[in-house]
Amino acid sequence: MKNKKKILAVVMARSGSKGLKNKNILKINKIPLIGHAGKISKKIKLIDKCIISTDSRKYGNIAKKYGMHFFFLRNKKLSGSKVPDHLVLKDALIKAEKYYNINFDAVVSLPPTTPLRKKNDVIGAINKFIKLKMDSLWTVSKVDNKFHPLKQLDIKNKNLRYFLSKGKNIIYRQQLKDTYFRNGVAYVVSRKLLINGKSLLNKNTGFYFVKTKQISIDSLEDLIETRKHFT
Repeated sequence: MKNKKKILAVVMARSGSKGLKNKNILKINKIPLIGHAGKISKKIKLIDKCIISTDSRKYGNIAKKYGMHFFFLRNKKLSGSKVPDHLVLKDALIKAEKYYNINFDAVVSLPPTTPLRKKNDVIGAINKFIKLKMDSLWTVSKVDNKFHPLKQLDIKNKNLRYFLSKGKNIIYRQQLKDTYFRNGVAYVVSRKLLINGKSLLNKNTGFYFVKTKQISIDSLEDLIETRKHFT
């Protein structure tokens, strides 16, 4: 394809998860979570290479079984729970470009904790990112108005109050504007933003709506609920 963008897929999977031990290699339908991410990347022709960024050799070797390339261990400084994603992706991009001797145009992050993602949503996100010449693009889902930010509550000094002061002005649901949350299906980021930016979000960040149900696995309950969708 003429002028095809070179896309690097990165599966970020550190081993030190706290809430759910070894979360990224827990199995759904006999396949570890990192395996689900790798398998779907191999089905997408827009993706040129798919790698794993991990601090665990065990995780890396598992990833290789599902089509991902594993050729480096993530530095400990980039493996903590408070390290922002853009630094991990930048590190992966730099190492991949050196390893493959390729300058990639963009990186697509495929978090392993979102195994309900569909191939067509990842493809749609990448195509929209390219067509609109975005710096980055996040996949999002609509928030049920029951959980709208203006309906959320806070507790201070044992007293109940609105989390946002504007919440007291909301009387009926028609007053609420739609809100969205990032669902973890995919993040598409330009090389320029990763190399020079300080965040995955800027004034030229786009969105791609995902209509199918998504679960980002952070707890045992999430894992159990997700497994139901594979039976």
